[in-house]
Parts: sequence; structure tokens; C-alpha cells
Amino acid sequence: MNETKYFLPYQRRWLADDNPIKVWEKSRRIGATYVQAYEDVRDVLSKKIDVWFSSADESAAREYIIYCEKWARLFHAAAKFLGSVVIDSEKDIKAYVIEFANGKRINALSSSPKRFRSKGGKVILDEFAWHEDHEGMWSAARPVITWGFPLRILSTHNGKSGRYYRFVDAIKKGKLPKWSLHTTTIQTAVDEGLVDKILGHNTTQEERDAWLKEQHDSCFDENTWLQEYCCVPVDEASAFLTYELITKCEREDLLKPLDEIKDNFYVGMDIARKKHLSVIWGIERLGHILFTRVYKVLEKMPFRLQREILFEILSHPTMRRACIDATGIGMQLAEEAQEKFGRYRVEPITFTGPVKEDLASTMLPYFEDVNVYVPGIFAVREDLHSVKKIVTASGNVRFDVAKTDEEGHADRFWALALAIHAAADKSSGPIIVTSRGRRETAGMMRGYE
Repeated sequence: MNETKYFLPYQRRWLADDNPIKVWEKSRRIGATYVQAYEDVRDVLSKKIDVWFSSADESAAREYIIYCEKWARLFHAAAKFLGSVVIDSEKDIKAYVIEFANGKRINALSSSPKRFRSKGGKVILDEFAWHEDHEGMWSAARPVITWGFPLRILSTHNGKSGRYYRFVDAIKKGKLPKWSLHTTTIQTAVDEGLVDKILGHNTTQEERDAWLKEQHDSCFDENTWLQEYCCVPVDEASAFLTYELITKCEREDLLKPLDEIKDNFYVGMDIARKKHLSVIWGIERLGHILFTRVYKVLEKMPFRLQREILFEILSHPTMRRACIDATGIGMQLAEEAQEKFGRYRVEPITFTGPVKEDLASTMLPYFEDVNVYVPGIFAVREDLHSVKKIVTASGNVRFDVAKTDEEGHADRFWALALAIHAAADKSSGPIIVTSRGRRETAGMMRGYE
């Protein structure tokens, strides 16, 4: 069969690799399962082996069988689709089955590990990182290939905690020399003709770039883009605010003009001038909920103009308290604001490790209890998610941000943290202990010992 007619270069590279154990680190929807079905039908006919396929859900198993049926027809193979067949009556285990004239079968199962017990043949673990019990699945599936049958593992990433990530990492480090690894990002797939095939014509570079941008923007968050399309595992567990926490607190139509804010109003400002962003975040307290009302990003703005905008906000009649970044270049603006609006209404905050930990720790329960509402803006979501809490070997806590200088350093995160800190009325300044003097009662007891 002319494989060039049906497959793109990255798919043909997969087919040309006859290594017994292959791992495909891949983007979503690039035709990996499609070409795997072709390889499996080819192997059933040429090597006369049974195939055991498992994906993360039943719909994926059914799609795979449809592909196998297509390839069987193109091979002119005598094959019969048997539908959902009971392959173990005692355990009520079923599989979608295609039986070929040579007596061999392709069996597509769901992701239950027990379904692989007492089987023998070629094993395909599709979307392995997303199996509900991938550890149990591996323990059950690995013995199936003991007599020299091939093994194929195909998946997008699902963080760094699972066995699939460890497999990929071990291959890249040379610890599994007999295993082969194929990596196909969405960018590689597009470069090798994916968009041409989707759109049905030879596309221009502008068309390909526009298509990639559309895919990226529709992902809604960077983690989805990185893991599902770019072969980059993301450790969500290290995020101080997970996407789940953030999205639960997102609301529409939060922002208001200043003259529409009627209840107690609190402000936080993270200050920058050139490399990063100055961000002003204002929240209105309604009952126990903090509603974002003001969200202003001041990029590379002269301090004179930043002062005008900040002072207008601080002049609001219901503004109760503001916390302003007084670290480095922010010191002067924070001091000027305190002089104008009063030391009890404006608190300059100097960022140190302990102060950042206190700010972040104060903010976290508001997200956990959904007591703060934030706008559902992509830049806000990514900035809030960018902060990672890291405990050093010496036990110290620091908050790192995996972003470049051009993208910022969690300016929105810290502006919101300062606003919540202001609303919590929790001073971050040093605790000063003074003596109350000697008690007068001490003298009264003198001479009565």
C-alpha cells in the first residue's frame, strides 16, 4: 500500500520504526490513533498476532475499531466486525472485536486493568497518561508482551506525577535504550502538512500561523495548550492557585465605574515602571464576598500619570484602606499616597519573603471558599496561576514565577493579594513590643514578704 498517499511524514516515521517498544509523545488530534490502527491491521495480517488495544474511554476504543475496519477494507482482508463481544464470561469483560480470516483478532477494550489479565499479543496503550489507573494498567498489560510481542504507548501529557511522564523522561535520559521515542508537537504536525490536510489545499505560512493562533486562543488556558498540543508536561500541583480554584471564582460584568461603587472599597497596587506592569486592583465588599470593581494595567507609564490614576481611585468616598507596593521604585509613590490620604488608610508594603508568604496565605482561603470574584480574563487567569510555592531544602518558602521579563512577574497576582490584604485589615508591618512599666501593686506588697 502507498503509505505516502495516506500519511504525513511524522506518521510515516512512526510506521517505519519497527522497534518492539515505541512511545509516542504527541499533540492531540494529529492522526496518531489513525496510523496506529493501520499498523495493527498490517501486523495482524503479516505477523499473525492478536492485538489488544486500550484507551482512556470507550468512545476512543470504538473510534479505533472504525479505523481498523477502514484499513482492513483497503488491505482487501477478509475480516468481520463482531461488535461488543464477551471475552471473559466470569468477569463479564467485553471488547469491540474484529476477527480476520487467519483467526487473529483486534480487541479494543476500555481502560480497566483486569481486562488485560491472561492475554497475549501486541499491546496498544492509547492516551496512557489519562487512564484512570495507569499504574494498575501497566502492571496488567506489560506481561501480555512477554513472548516478544510489540508494545505501543501513545499519549499526551497529564502532569509529571504519572508513569507515562516517567517513561518519556527515562527514554530522554538514556535509561531505556531499547525503547524508541517519537515526539510530535502541533507545530511539527502543521509544518509537515496537517493544516493542508484539514483545509484541503496547500496553505500559506500566514494561514498556518492563523490556524495555530486560533487553536492556542481557544484553549482558554496555557496549561491546556502546553500539555494537549505542545508535548510539555505541566505540574499543576506546584501552582499556588490552581486553574480549578481560579475559574470557580471567575464572574462576568464585575468591573464598574468609580461612581457606581457604593460599599466599602479596598485597593491594592503592585508598582513597576519599565520591565514589568503596574497594576491597580480595587475590590468592593458586599457581605462576605469581595467583588473586583477596578482592574487597571499601567504598562510603562510615567509615575506622574500613575500617581494621577491612583490618587483618583484612592479619593473614592468609600475607600477604606489601600496597600501599596513600596519595594524599590514603589517607595516614593507609596509614601506620597500615605501622606495625602493618611497612614491609617494607606499602608506601604515592602515585599520580602515572609511578607509575600503572608499575603499569599491571606489570599488563598478567599479562593478556596469562593469569597472573591475576579474577571474571567485570560491574562488575569494566567497571571494568578503563574505563582508557584516552593519550599527550599533549608525549609524556607519562596514564591517563584515561570515567566519572562516581557510577560511580567505576577503583577496582577500581587496587586490582588494586596487588595485582599487591605480588606482583611491585617497589617504586615513589624510587631513592636514595648514595656508596660513596673506594676504599682509591686510596691504595695513591699515589706510583707
